[in-house]
Amino acid sequence: DTSGGKHWTVNEVRALIHIWSDKNIQQQLEGTVRNKRIFEQVAARLQKFGIDRDWKQCRTKYKNLKHEYKSIKNGQDSGSTSRSMKFFNELDAILGHGTMEQASKSDNEESERPPEWTDAKSGKDSIGKYSSYSRII
Repeated sequence: DTSGGKHWTVNEVRALIHIWSDKNIQQQLEGTVRNKRIFEQVAARLQKFGIDRDWKQCRTKYKNLKHEYKSIKNGQDSGSTSRSMKFFNELDAILGHGTMEQASKSDNEESERPPEWTDAKSGKDSIGKYSSYSRII
């Protein structure tokens, strides 16, 4: 497609996905609709790889990749696996968990700690359990 300037090469797309997979960038992309500023950052990072794309081209490519990924993913859910794309696995690593992650964001702090810690605080019986647990390790 000529709308996004010259055709994106495999290396350019790989670099774009590499930047996109940065947790920082992902959070910003999830959190905003007016994302020109983020794509200016993305374009600046691409320039460090020697890739000359402006933020609009980056955003267009990002949207196209996301759209293509979603249509394949939805196709897989309904049992048609005929279509595939080059960077499906990379995108799946970024996008595949998106919906679940957002749902569990609120209780994320809790799940960071191992369950033994919360046990150890509550009641004597679990303290015994905890000390034997640490001996096993």
